[in-house]
Amino acid sequence: MQNPFTLTFGKSPLESIERPLQINEIINAFTAEPVNQQIFLLTGIRGSGKTVMMTDISHKLNERNDWIVIELNPSTDLLNGMLSKLYSNQFCSGLIESARINLSFFGFGIEVEGTHQITDTETAIIAILERVKKAGKRVLITIDEVTNNEYMQIFAASFQIFVRQDLPVFFLGTGLYENVEELQNEKNLTFLYRAPKVSLKPLNNRAIIYKYQTIFHINENQASEMARLTMGYPFAFQVLGYLTWNQNGDYKSIIPQYEQYLSEFVYDKLWSELSAKDKIVARGIAQIKSGKISEIREFLHMETNEFNPYRKRLIRKGLIDGETRGYVKFTLPFFEEYVLEN
Repeated sequence: MQNPFTLTFGKSPLESIERPLQINEIINAFTAEPVNQQIFLLTGIRGSGKTVMMTDISHKLNERNDWIVIELNPSTDLLNGMLSKLYSNQFCSGLIESARINLSFFGFGIEVEGTHQITDTETAIIAILERVKKAGKRVLITIDEVTNNEYMQIFAASFQIFVRQDLPVFFLGTGLYENVEELQNEKNLTFLYRAPKVSLKPLNNRAIIYKYQTIFHINENQASEMARLTMGYPFAFQVLGYLTWNQNGDYKSIIPQYEQYLSEFVYDKLWSELSAKDKIVARGIAQIKSGKISEIREFLHMETNEFNPYRKRLIRKGLIDGETRGYVKFTLPFFEEYVLEN
């Protein structure tokens, strides 16, 4: 039997844990009448399930007759890509033909006699979306791992125009917190700043226990121990499941290998992206087992106004949890040990 877990980032595994509340929130907003929200941004640490959740939402909407779903590559010309994908869609292609929209300039179709040739990509997309609106359909654009590059800036500015013209186009993007924040802070893209960000939190502990119990046919105590080892981190849920499956259910014997996978697949990259001061603060948090901020500051010889910006940065990056006033703790399994070793 095939291993139901995967170590591949972004790939939807055979066994996963959904986030029904957040998924339904986005779907309900996109399908509402009248429309008051046309964009959502999914943020979270690497391996938090952003791509899987975006894929799940796009599949659910694509199953509906009144939705057209288009996925764009963030490293290519997004407007040209959007126009090409719309033309390639069977329904949209029929609309373009019946409406005699002349796209021969872009190499799509043939010259339509007696019509004005459209030579601007944004204008061409608007012409198609107007027909989509008349047909009672909606278009979802998905972009995985958005970054603040020229293509994204141009696309975001055009998307703002589509929204102002009341066109039925919706955007769902994923990105690391710092990349999304940088894009939202870009001048002239203020509408993105107001876009709702859905920050992906740890998976539901009971759901993890149930999955492990069901898949490995183990008792609740064993499944609870496995769940504790993941700390609700989606990628850890997959790695621990994957290795345990290959070891015929013996999760205890693969813990050293599990730690190594987390380090090499995720933690090395996360650590390399931290500043020198971030690393110092992370080390202080790892050294002080109580997690008490006052003790951590004392250990690091840092005043509150010096410590707080780095604490907030680590929280935003998804590395620590600061929900309990006066305390912090790491959010990832064995990350404390990783910090101390590095």
